[in-house]
Amino acid sequence: MLNWDEFHEDETAVAEQPKPAPAPQPAAEPRADAVREEAVKESAGRYAAADEDRLARARRSLEELDVAAGLEELEMGAARIEVDDKQMINARADLNQLVPFKYEWAWQKYLDGSANHWMPQEVNMNADIALWKSAEGLTADERRIVERSLGYFSTADSLVANNLVLALYRLITNPECRQYLLRQAFEEAIHTHAYQYCVESLGMDEGEVFNMYREVPSVAAKSAWSLKHTQSLARPDFNTGTTETDQELLRNLIAFYCVTEGIFFYCGFSQILSMGRRNKMTGVAEQFQYILRDESMHLNFGVDMINQIKIENPQLWTPEFQDEVTQMILEGTELEIAYARDTMPRGVLGMNAAIMEEYLHFICNRRLAQIGLKEQFPGAQNPFPWMSEIIDLRKEKNFFETRVTEYQVGGALSWD
Repeated sequence: MLNWDEFHEDETAVAEQPKPAPAPQPAAEPRADAVREEAVKESAGRYAAADEDRLARARRSLEELDVAAGLEELEMGAARIEVDDKQMINARADLNQLVPFKYEWAWQKYLDGSANHWMPQEVNMNADIALWKSAEGLTADERRIVERSLGYFSTADSLVANNLVLALYRLITNPECRQYLLRQAFEEAIHTHAYQYCVESLGMDEGEVFNMYREVPSVAAKSAWSLKHTQSLARPDFNTGTTETDQELLRNLIAFYCVTEGIFFYCGFSQILSMGRRNKMTGVAEQFQYILRDESMHLNFGVDMINQIKIENPQLWTPEFQDEVTQMILEGTELEIAYARDTMPRGVLGMNAAIMEEYLHFICNRRLAQIGLKEQFPGAQNPFPWMSEIIDLRKEKNFFETRVTEYQVGGALSWD
């Protein structure tokens, strides 16, 4: 370890060495490269000099650097960004300037998400492992629910992350919204990690679980529907700027936020959380509870983005487009109902496919209303009011008595 006193003494010793007589001053100033060479010679004993040929190549490369073109790309000298210059899509404002904020709600959601950090390894899985390995621990129907949930979600969160990184981030032209998208992408990685952690802890067949989206029709159908709505946006040559392409982006946002994250997740979440309420698979249920709270924030952010784009681009929200979007959300609801029937061929955990169907109709109405569309199932009720409590409460004693489910790190988070 470097001792500062020793270093200081070394410097003093060097300074006290006798100096040669100064050389006569030249008539002209020495060339810069000669000065550098002399400096390198003087320092030769204290550190190794760079390879002269490699250093020369680096200097030539810098001399050839087209600084003017770079400055033009950065718009050097351009006026500072005004709030009115910023917008959701097709903005001409500099995307590298985070402030001033135009959408304070987007920045607040980034702060809330950052305060809400958790990691899968924090959850104790010992009780789940013992229950899963016990021949009498779970019924065949309960095991089916656990396997299907982990199989679908392990792929679904990867699809969402890919859509964020490969499509949305490039096309959303507001810096504070991009900041939240980066946080959301990281959370999707945590969710995929959580499913892998559950699968590994329980000793499940990883190949079977992670390939379920190719082998189980009810899982494959939902994955295929989501993929259909990201293919065009992920093309490198896709750009917004026309009514057609702007509507394609809006269609993608509604497909992923309102359907994939807003409908496709709710059957599986309610099944696993119902299991946790019965003191079964409590570790898996705790992971799902944290994930559901993250996804609830993702959904709210996506709805805010969709509605802001509608405000700024009213020409996109035509009656024909509204009808198309309503049909999309109904399609997603039907796919989730089919998934419910596949995962619950019989009644289990105090629920069945018929009850789940009403719950999904209730969810469908909520998604439509959130983006200003007409409800399609008037009067549909929520048969699982405890789901709202799990999502909405800021702090509650965990339903399976393991620990308090406040996992914030820093600032206070309100779920109101």
